[in-house]
Amino acid sequence: MPHTPFDVDLASEAIADVIDDVVVIGTGISGALVAHALMASGRAVTMLDRRPPMTGSTLASTALLQFEIDLPLHRLARSVGWPAATRAYRRSVRAVQDLTSLVHHERIRCAFGARESLYLAGDAYGARALAAEVEARERAGVPGTLLSAAALRARYGIARSGAIVSTGSAAANPAQLTAGLLRRIVARGGRILSDVNVTGVESGASGVELTTANGPRVFANQVVFCTGYEVPTLVPAREHRIHSTWAVASAPNAVFPAWLARTVLWEASDPYLYLRTTADGRLLAGGRDEDASSAYTVAHRLAVKTRAIREDVRALLPNVRFRVSHAWGGAFGESTTALPLIDRLPGTRHTWVVAGFGGNGITYSMIAAQVIAAALQGARDPDAGLFMLP
Repeated sequence: MPHTPFDVDLASEAIADVIDDVVVIGTGISGALVAHALMASGRAVTMLDRRPPMTGSTLASTALLQFEIDLPLHRLARSVGWPAATRAYRRSVRAVQDLTSLVHHERIRCAFGARESLYLAGDAYGARALAAEVEARERAGVPGTLLSAAALRARYGIARSGAIVSTGSAAANPAQLTAGLLRRIVARGGRILSDVNVTGVESGASGVELTTANGPRVFANQVVFCTGYEVPTLVPAREHRIHSTWAVASAPNAVFPAWLARTVLWEASDPYLYLRTTADGRLLAGGRDEDASSAYTVAHRLAVKTRAIREDVRALLPNVRFRVSHAWGGAFGESTTALPLIDRLPGTRHTWVVAGFGGNGITYSMIAAQVIAAALQGARDPDAGLFMLP
């Protein structure tokens, strides 16, 4: 078995034909949350990945755990209707709360902490749009307070035309969170098998047969794909888009205003900037997305994006001082509605997919875990219809 740097205990037996109740494909944060929920509901679970655990897109996450969706509530309502948009936002608020409870209940050490969210007016949504957003949130019972330009400058020292400040967000170390969940899955009888590249899926009337590149077959009553941006080909391309994104981390003990230690910040701009800090005084910043799935793999783009993100931070917060210690790029997928896909694959009865997270990967993964655990118990989550293929 390949070694994982996070010391997750892997199943020790040689990989042979596998028969289990539920197979979860993907050992990142999405797969870990889904598998954990399934085991809590009494299902036997095996997790498969062609890589060691957590070595896919989870390590690229900056883990801003927000209920706020990439598309503001008042704009989401235009796309999916007011009732659905309201339910989606309320469910996201609940998901962060439920994730907080899960981390505390399981005593997972992952630098988890509550944060306020500061959403700054920008060139995509200005002060009037933010005012409309706060009105929509008040109507929906979703957190959010409008700050005028004067209030924003007085409280945060930022010169913008306005902002929305809200409670209900959080931050965490994504690798530690995932590792903690995987350890508990293994301790409770779940299996994690690495170096298993699934190449074929045959979903029949009574279950699913998976073929693999290295020979063994896998048989399961249910299969759940939690493979991040590597979406199964059966998902309609029009429902899912892949983008490239970049992020930087400072060395510890960066110089930043005290309020940033308790706040996640993001802009209503294109290109946008987001910021948060860590317990050891690092500044995490990211953005500068491109509508190209492989742009992040172009080596020289990383240096260009690193400089651009540093300049974005300096332009917004001139008194911040930091040295970049790490920089990276990655891919992320989003749906056309900014809501995730949590549904059976088209034409199948026993094969599920979790995808299309946009900037809300961990929040949406928590929702996916709840929706799928309910479905496989023969129940129906009341919000499941929000996340189905049309």
